[in-house]
Amino acid sequence: QVQLVESGGGLVQPGGSLRLSCAASGRPSSDYGMGWFRQAPEKEREFVAAIWWRGGGTYYADSVKGRFLISRDNAKNTMDLQMNGLQPGDTGVYYCSQALPNGNTWTHFGLWGQGTQVTVAS
Repeated sequence: QVQLVESGGGLVQPGGSLRLSCAASGRPSSDYGMGWFRQAPEKEREFVAAIWWRGGGTYYADSVKGRFLISRDNAKNTMDLQMNGLQPGDTGVYYCSQALPNGNTWTHFGLWGQGTQVTVAS
């Protein structure tokens, strides 16, 4: 299975920006997408954004639309999440995984990475 490693988290003030990266140990399947999910303390893990590995179509949770931008580099087997206009509600551990659409959201499958902590606070 493809193993994933996230990086780029940190502490940022409200309104600030961070760029997360996800590196895959091998080439993700072109039949699937890749997604970012996050988990805030005492909350369930939720979908944030996804991208089709083959065509590059992108999808976002309503809470991050217009602020976050997902991208991938097929040659490097990496996926990034540019996060702008960060708010305290964006705080959580961010994970990447392979993903597939499921109704109006995306569901992960396969292995999770170890996650990267994002904290938005003044």
